[in-house]
Parts: sequence; C-alpha cells; structure tokens
Amino acid sequence: MDREKVSLYTQRIITSPFWVLVGKEVRDHIKSIRFNILMVIILLTCIGSLYAALTQVRDVANNIEAGEELYLYLKIFTISGENGTLPPFVTFISFLGPLLGIAMGFDAINSEKNNKTLLRIMSQPIPRDYLILAKFTGSLFVIAFLVIMLGTLIFSLGILIMGIPPTFEEFIRVFVYLIMIIVYIGFWLALSILFSILFKQAATSALSGIAIWLFFSVFYSILVNLLVTASVPDQLFQDAQGANQDKITTYMRLSPNYLFSEITTVLLNPGFRTLGPVTMEQAKGAIPSPLAINESLMIVWPQFIGILALSTICFLIAYTIFMRQEIRS
Repeated sequence: MDREKVSLYTQRIITSPFWVLVGKEVRDHIKSIRFNILMVIILLTCIGSLYAALTQVRDVANNIEAGEELYLYLKIFTISGENGTLPPFVTFISFLGPLLGIAMGFDAINSEKNNKTLLRIMSQPIPRDYLILAKFTGSLFVIAFLVIMLGTLIFSLGILIMGIPPTFEEFIRVFVYLIMIIVYIGFWLALSILFSILFKQAATSALSGIAIWLFFSVFYSILVNLLVTASVPDQLFQDAQGANQDKITTYMRLSPNYLFSEITTVLLNPGFRTLGPVTMEQAKGAIPSPLAINESLMIVWPQFIGILALSTICFLIAYTIFMRQEIRS
C-alpha cells in the first residue's frame, strides 16, 4: 500500500500542469537551434581551454612529490594554455555564461504574445503564475544540466590525461563552484525574463540584457575608479589610498560579475585567505597554508547571498509585473 501511495503521489506530481509546462520548456530549449549553437560554442571553447590546461598540469603531476598537495584539478580551471594561447576555463565561463542566460530568456514571454499563443495557454485551466515559474524553472534545469555535464567532462578528461583521481577536497570545491555558476547564470536568466515582459519586441529585450552585461563587464569598473579617484584627489598619503581601495571594493561588490569573480578566486585557490586589502600588520605572522572548504565558504558566503538576492529580486519584479499585465490583447 505504501508503494502504491508513493507511485500515485509521484504520478500526480508528474502530470500536474506546472511540471507539464516545465517539461515543455525543457523540450523546446533542447530542440532550439539557438540553444544548440550556444551549447556547441561553450563545449568547444571549454574543451579547448581544458585540454590546453591539462597538458601543462600533466607535467606538474608527473613531478609531484609524495604527500604534496597541489590541487591539480583546481588548476585546470584557472591555468591558461601554453604562452597564453587560450584563456582559462573561468574566463570562458564568466564570458559565455551570462550570454547563455540572456539567450534562454530574452523571448520567454514576448514571443508567446507575438505568436498569439499566450491567450491559448491562459485559456486552459492553468494558473497564470505557473507559466512564468515554468519558464524560469525549465530554463534553469537545462542550464544546470549543461553545467554539470561540463563538470563531469572536466573530471573525465583529468583522469584520462593525468591518471590521478581528484581528492575529496577538490571534488567538493568543484561541485560547489558549479552550483555557483548555475546561480550566477540564473541571475542573467531572471533579468532577461524581466526584459521579455517589459518589452514587446524580442530584439529590444535581447539588446537590453546584453547592454547590462557589457556595462557590468567593461564600463562599471572604469566608472567606479573614476568616481572614487575624483572624490579623494590627494593620492600622496597611504591612508587616502587605503580609503580609496576600500571604497572601490565596496562599490564593485554591487556588480554581479565582481561577486562571481571573488567566488571563483576563493573557491579555486585554497591559498587565498581574504578578500579586499590587507595591511602589513594583518599579514604579519600569517601561516601560508591552504584553507579548508568550510573556511573558503565562510569567506564567499556574502557574495553568494548577494548574487542569489539579485536573482530573486529580478524574478520577483518580473513575476509581479506579469501577474498584473493585461494579456487579452
């Protein structure tokens, strides 16, 4: 009887309107030419950077001494190709990840309106919020599958080329980092869905998402440095320089790109002990030893909460606007 109850409960969940919509979104993304092109680009670029990094890490692995901890699998993410021919994996994922999130959500709602399918969906006995929740959940499932597949590919290539299995510490760090990537891309997905609700044309919402991404990637750091430098003109004193650096770090943490870069630095470099400027008095007496995973997580926990909060705010705004919009026309 218990098995029958569990099977009936599972069947009700699978056949519920929400999960039916989620399955439809997943199928639409998998069959989409746009998603397949982006997936091939991400796979090719990441495989190229990983292979170039693995050829260098393999030389280090051959010369490793007994008991020496080098975190070889973490170096795969951060080391570039020979003579800088290919950027590291983290550079590619920080560049292509936001584009993937924007591409999967910029026409989530306005395409349904322009194709006159939104009225047809809403005419069914389906709550309105199921649609936008299914759009976000289905896209996030596809992103999570792609990211986990990349992580599995990294471990597989590492074992084949280096012949050394990853340690438990490396496995946990990489797994947590992959979760952070999913959350980071989820922010851009929520932002693009918001633009797809605000703007009628898909091209306008796509350009708006790309413009926000370019602003935070290129222009935001320049703007922050200019504003902080102009506010403290006297650069001759050490106190003024330290105050400038503190202000720059504080303002830069309003950018999701900078928050993700801090997460990447701490998780993939166990020897990285702190974020922000460190005085000589603070560094005096510190023992240069790698941090445990729980200590690294304590450092990047505020950054993770910041990205998650930005994603939640964007989606809640999109949810509120969509629930109040008129869709009969």
